[in-house]
Amino acid sequence: MGNFEFQNPWLLLLLLLIPLLIYFRVKKKKPDAAVKISSLKPFEDAGTFLARLKPILYVLRLFAIALIIFALARPQIVEMSSTVKSDKGVDILMVVDTSLSMLARDLKPDRLEALKEVAENFSKDRPSDRIGLVAYSGEAIAKVPLTTDHRVLIQEIRKLQTRELEDGTAIGVGLATAINHLTDSKAESKIIILITDGVESIDYRNDLLYVSPMDATQIAVNKHIKVYTIGVGTNGRAPFPTQQDPFTGELIFTMEQVEIDEPLLRNIASQTGGEYFRATDNESLEEIYNQIDQLEKTEINEIKYYNYTELFGKYLTWALILLFFEIILRKTIFKELT
Repeated sequence: MGNFEFQNPWLLLLLLLIPLLIYFRVKKKKPDAAVKISSLKPFEDAGTFLARLKPILYVLRLFAIALIIFALARPQIVEMSSTVKSDKGVDILMVVDTSLSMLARDLKPDRLEALKEVAENFSKDRPSDRIGLVAYSGEAIAKVPLTTDHRVLIQEIRKLQTRELEDGTAIGVGLATAINHLTDSKAESKIIILITDGVESIDYRNDLLYVSPMDATQIAVNKHIKVYTIGVGTNGRAPFPTQQDPFTGELIFTMEQVEIDEPLLRNIASQTGGEYFRATDNESLEEIYNQIDQLEKTEINEIKYYNYTELFGKYLTWALILLFFEIILRKTIFKELT
């Protein structure tokens, strides 16, 4: 459905004539007789039903005049459609730590759930960008490749959970996985948002399959990929899941010291041209995503198309029908004898 409007709305001021016509009609001292005749004696017993209905003719005329005025004002329905073209595309990969410590409750209800809500809103606010999702802990997996279908992206963000992957915190592997998916990107700007709440826990000297954080950072520099890093966790101590109840299976939380490798995250961001942020609560996490959103703006050209459906013909047609109906009634049922 489009918007209803008038092309010449100032002509609607002519509707003020309608009350004036009614006023002069009422003020008329000698209204027209229903039948003009030299004497009323032959009709002394005649009813006055038709005489009482005769003002309908004037009402029909007033409605016809009003419809003509509406037609002159050119009523129309305006339907607008638009296409969005991005001249400066931004490809973004969100790399999310899903290690068990992301269930710590220093953010509400916990770190992972708080992150999921903010990441979902971030995706909704960038409809023209391609965004992907990588989850990592002791290993990494691409949940969603770069896509503009943000419905699929949001579904996968909501499904993020801990204990799906090998336990641990492999920051380098998560970063390298995201870089691999950005390698063939043709976007003018390629961004990684790396989130973690801990420190690197993989010994790369004993496993050649893993990539160190600094090696992954150098690859990002060579491929001109900017990395924004976010450390999630309050300053001090927080309730961490440390063991599982053997009877109920529920996690047991104890107060533990929060440890985040901030020097590493700062170094990754600095070398790649990004920035490091620390999210100590839900509000600061949301603000960080807002800042990144402002730093990496997408230039969008929106082309709007307007379709006009003219309605003056319908109003004019109904006006002519009412006038024709009035003439028929005046020449038949309400015909005056002279």
